[in-house]
Amino acid sequence: MPRHEVDLTVIGAGPSGLYAAYYAGFRGLKVALLDSLPEPGGQVSALYPEKMIYDVAGFPAVRGQELIDRLVEQAAPYDPTYLLNQRAEDLEKQEDGSFLVRTHKDEEVHTRSVLITGGIGTFTPRPLPDGDAFEGRGLVYFVPKLDVMQDKDVLIVGGGDSAFDWALNLEDIARSITIIHRRDRFRAHEDSVRRVQESTVELKTFTEVAQIHGDEEVEGVTIFNNKTDERETLKVQGVVAALGFKSDLGPLKSWDIEIDGRNVVVDTRMETNVEGVFAAGDITEYEGKVRLISVGFGESATAVNNAAVYIDPDAKVFPGHSSG
Repeated sequence: MPRHEVDLTVIGAGPSGLYAAYYAGFRGLKVALLDSLPEPGGQVSALYPEKMIYDVAGFPAVRGQELIDRLVEQAAPYDPTYLLNQRAEDLEKQEDGSFLVRTHKDEEVHTRSVLITGGIGTFTPRPLPDGDAFEGRGLVYFVPKLDVMQDKDVLIVGGGDSAFDWALNLEDIARSITIIHRRDRFRAHEDSVRRVQESTVELKTFTEVAQIHGDEEVEGVTIFNNKTDERETLKVQGVVAALGFKSDLGPLKSWDIEIDGRNVVVDTRMETNVEGVFAAGDITEYEGKVRLISVGFGESATAVNNAAVYIDPDAKVFPGHSSG
């Protein structure tokens, strides 16, 4: 059974976890990064690698995958151990205050501290009703490469940030774009809604999918107005179902860690109720919490600095500035 010996195990290799790996290396800690996905990047790489991100300090705009690549590059000098395609199953605290983490592949990590940066946990897309037959044949839940929609007529279903972001990113690539949403209020950011309304994208409210048509691939979609039942068939070759995702904390729920809904409760040090186990990023909950990538970076630095003191009580929480 493979066994790894590290100072800090980071569970979740999304932006917050990758930044934590860098910061822990900066503090002289040996790090393991564990993630159930096959590549670093978490939701960013899995769901929107081509989308532009506008709220990361120092980047007026950055593509999702570029941000992940930069974070991996930033951590690389400290040589973190990546344990990818592995789900953390068990967490056992040892008598000396260290921890044993076991993965679903029976690998073990003996670690002096733990940082949970699992985002929303294990996530799966909310399915489009009766869309199963066309998944991978024109129906997708996210667009890993924008050019797959080159010169296609695209229907986007949803009213959240993802739906509007896909529309804006695909506007100059697809031949035409239509967004439909079941009501006239949107969860998307107001600026994104405004930009779509001012674009060439056609926006239809109180509208839902009735049926997808096609032989081998999507060829058209019948939509209906849920107020009047008026129906219309659109000629499209691509459907993006941006209906959100269902998340599951999985084994984390059995780790004796305080959980509020689907989030891990932390204090001002980003420590959970289990001493030596910290959390950062979207998975955390505290009063006034704001779920942004940029906030996760700061939380990771706070968690790592406090984990360093847990590991070595003679260490200082504030390590000094990192400007050299």
